[in-house]
Amino acid sequence: MKRAVGISLGSSKRDKRVVVNLNGVEIQVERIGTDGDVAKARQLYLDLDGKVDAFGVGGVDLYLRLDQREYPLHAALKLVAGVKQTPLCDGRGLKHTLEQRVFELAKAELGDVRFKQAFIPVAADRLGLAAAVSEVSDRCVFGDLMVALGVPLPVYGLPAFKRVARVMLPIVSHFPMSMLFYGSDGAEQEPKYEKYFEGSDLIAGDFLFMRKYMPKSLAGKTIVTNTTTEDNIALLKERGVKTVITTTPRYDGRSFGTNTTEAMLTAYAGTGRRLTDEELNGLIDELGLKPDVTQLKKEKAFN
Repeated sequence: MKRAVGISLGSSKRDKRVVVNLNGVEIQVERIGTDGDVAKARQLYLDLDGKVDAFGVGGVDLYLRLDQREYPLHAALKLVAGVKQTPLCDGRGLKHTLEQRVFELAKAELGDVRFKQAFIPVAADRLGLAAAVSEVSDRCVFGDLMVALGVPLPVYGLPAFKRVARVMLPIVSHFPMSMLFYGSDGAEQEPKYEKYFEGSDLIAGDFLFMRKYMPKSLAGKTIVTNTTTEDNIALLKERGVKTVITTTPRYDGRSFGTNTTEAMLTAYAGTGRRLTDEELNGLIDELGLKPDVTQLKKEKAFN
């Protein structure tokens, strides 16, 4: 049996192991969280190198892609510096294939959708999703400066965000791990930037960033995210969310991150290296991979 292992700096409370059958090929897909312990994660990579078919790198990106350029995150690359044999997948391939095609692939369930305003709390590591959201929204608000850096300035529109990103990413490239890893469990803080959550009918991006400041009521909203557990879905239902679109497929109640899902596809392909965007798009079509669309019952949200 092939084996894809996601090693994450995130919480071990979100760990999961399943066996997935892709066209008759069985793959054990596992996510292992280290609760923010960088040394433990580094040792796991070294111990399993050459013993598994692909690694998912979770909790931090290795590179951030803007159009055709990739910016290395040097502190993150140090985490996996000793890995010599097993391919490393940080999810950036699926972020620019599966996530960029999310509304196309979910059209059978969603139909032709249009939103008045979308809020993306952090888009620097999900520009494929940002592009997809921009195509179906009249207006997009990007919260990277607010949510990630604490600078209370929203950015409006994808072209403006890319201009900001071109200035910021060369600096972010040299951030220490303490600024790249955003917490081990995504625990909620006090609601913040409520006007952007409340004024948007679509909220998109990483669930842990989203959860960080989201208000008590998300009544009637559509959420596009990934890496959700059954508890996460229950929380969104409690908040009054209408529809949850999870960009990665759900297995046994759990959607894995793009990194572990990409590791699963890499293990299936058996190339011994990361897959290109073209190869990933081919596998998405070959295997019929689609986002998971969950229509939640309308319930009264907290005031």
